[in-house]
Amino acid sequence: MLEVFLDSLEDSLRVFLVAFIIYFILSFLANRIVTLLNKHNKLAPLFGSLVGIVPECGVPVVGADLYAKGQITTGTIIAIFLACSDEAIPVLISNNAWSTVLALIGIKIIVGFLVGFLVDAILKEKLTLDYNYLTIEEEDFLHQHLLHPLIDAIKVFGYVFIINLLFGIAIYYIGETNIINFLQSNFYLAPVLAVILGLIPNCAPSLLMAELYIMQGISFAALLAGLAVNAGLGLIFLLKQRKMLKKTLKIILILVVVSLILGYATLSF
Repeated sequence: MLEVFLDSLEDSLRVFLVAFIIYFILSFLANRIVTLLNKHNKLAPLFGSLVGIVPECGVPVVGADLYAKGQITTGTIIAIFLACSDEAIPVLISNNAWSTVLALIGIKIIVGFLVGFLVDAILKEKLTLDYNYLTIEEEDFLHQHLLHPLIDAIKVFGYVFIINLLFGIAIYYIGETNIINFLQSNFYLAPVLAVILGLIPNCAPSLLMAELYIMQGISFAALLAGLAVNAGLGLIFLLKQRKMLKKTLKIILILVVVSLILGYATLSF
């Protein structure tokens, strides 16, 4: 059990570091990025899918935060969520599964962009500029560019650690062997089961699914479906925004439908 605690702490600290770096960079570039996306709004989902490919759990969380603030569109956050694979990519690379990695990245970028583009074309949303960044005074540098990103990153760390710990405890008692046996005995239901696993608001499911794939516990179709719907802690970050509950549920529905289509479309591969 101590190992579960230490693993959760290590993963959460890594997310904290990445989140702080991203927030720090965004503190300088937030308005420029939003302005650029407003001018080239049709390409925003493509930008989102490319950013989502970055194998780090902190990316969808920061993306969800920007979406909650109205600084990226619904199509863009969906593109980020569909494209992200969190810890799965490093695991697959470390096992020399390069063909799988390239297939995942290619499919996720294309699907993320197309779905995001379609959603944005339908919704036609406008982004929000945060003029606080435009009028920042020199003496406020410490607060805006260091303290504020640090506070945001600490909040993310606390949230990630609690969820990681709870998920780790669950896996500890269930056991990976039992999960593999169950999935192997339900081949045609595997994409559905992987989607359900992927919906768990945690970075660990992507790691678990990659390990199951390497151990031949699940097919590529199930891996793709599970990783497409998994957005790490991004979804639960949105779910706690009560005013955005309907939007978040619609996003989840889109992710589930797209992921199931991907899973069953590639079942024979």
